[in-house]
Amino acid sequence: MGVSGSGKTTVGKAVAEMCGCRFIDGDDLHPVANIEKMRSGTPLTDEDRRGWLSRIHQEMTELNAAGISVVVACSALRQRYREVLRNGVDILFLYLKGDPRQVGALLGARQGHFMPAGLLQSQFEALEEPAETETDCITVPITDLPGELEQIRTLLIQHGF
Repeated sequence: MGVSGSGKTTVGKAVAEMCGCRFIDGDDLHPVANIEKMRSGTPLTDEDRRGWLSRIHQEMTELNAAGISVVVACSALRQRYREVLRNGVDILFLYLKGDPRQVGALLGARQGHFMPAGLLQSQFEALEEPAETETDCITVPITDLPGELEQIRTLLIQHGF
């Protein structure tokens, strides 16, 4: 989880490979209307995200029911969004935390994505960092990919994954 450009897809794919899990990029599950809205520079609303989060939850639930573990890249910016995702699912969130300058640099280097860099501020404004009560959330500072992956590997082992 984290704001757009924080490395969710890159880290998620690496973690899925490391753990032998299926990978789903939540961006691939956005309805066309959401993609067009973001592409035009308009931030999504809670209502825009509702169906998208439900679809991600449905995908996770169906795969888990089939005995398939999954890693999902999803912004999950607000606590209530994380509640939708964790409903009845054994889940662990990895929050890729960075400041606007760090993430802006990563987002600026990204090519071919529908999310324009101009929406980054709205992502930070919507972000509710995991509360201490969200014990299924681990914060991983954005540093460099090899360092992040080694830290994530250690954290996953500590949490029984």
